Parts: sequence; C-alpha cells; structure tokens
Amino acid sequence: MKELAPFHLAFPVHDLAAARQFYGGLLGCPEGRASAEWIDFDLFGHQIVTHLAPAKAPDHHNPVDGHDVPVPHFGVVLGWDDFHSFAARLKAEGVKFVIEPYIRFAGLVGEQATMFFRDPSGNALEFKAFKDRSQLFAK
Repeated sequence: MKELAPFHLAFPVHDLAAARQFYGGLLGCPEGRASAEWIDFDLFGHQIVTHLAPAKAPDHHNPVDGHDVPVPHFGVVLGWDDFHSFAARLKAEGVKFVIEPYIRFAGLVGEQATMFFRDPSGNALEFKAFKDRSQLFAK
C-alpha cells in the first residue's frame, strides 16, 4: 500500500480559545502556526485549521446502521487498539457523544468501531477503526 498523504481541512469555529482547549488539550493535537484569526493543529498527522467565523447553520443527519449520522463531519481512521484507548480517554474526560462508541456493521463487510462527538463550535467529528483496514473501501 502506498504511503497515505496527509489531508488539510479548514473549518469554522466561533471561539479560538475553546478550539485550542478542545483540539490541543482534550484531543492532544499539537499546535502549529496560529494568528488572531486561525490555529493549525496536527490531527494524527493531518493538518486541520480552525478559522474564526460566525455561528454556522445546523447540521443535516443521515440514517446509518440505526443512527442519525451528522453531516458534515470529519475525523480519522485509527488503529483498532488506538481507537479503543482514545474512546476510553474521551469517556473519562466526560465527552458528550452524538453517537457513543460502538461496532457498526457487526459481522458484515466493513465492520468497524465508530464514535461521533462535537467540538465546542458544534463541528461533528467521527473517529473509527477497522479490525481489517483493508476493508476501508470494501463493498
């Protein structure tokens, strides 16, 4: 498999201090460059940028495996063990989940662990893991 290229994602937040605490503090993302209007973070090797912006419109939801998945959302596919230790840390920190960590598509192609939660600005994040990462795009 070829090396995965890091992605870049810029998105709005209404409070940079709260974003710094959430992404840098709670999620443990190292901070990169910053200004009075934006902050770069290293999200598991990917560059995300929080940009100060007014409040955003409410999200849309799509039904997936019996849950209302918030759209848009973003996140990272972690290793199986990393996912479970990360989920345990978030639970211990009192994170309010949109969708609690669980196994989606159990026993089917694409079986995965997944969880959804929001940052302080309401942006939805999904972190997931596959026991068999080769099933990431399996049909």
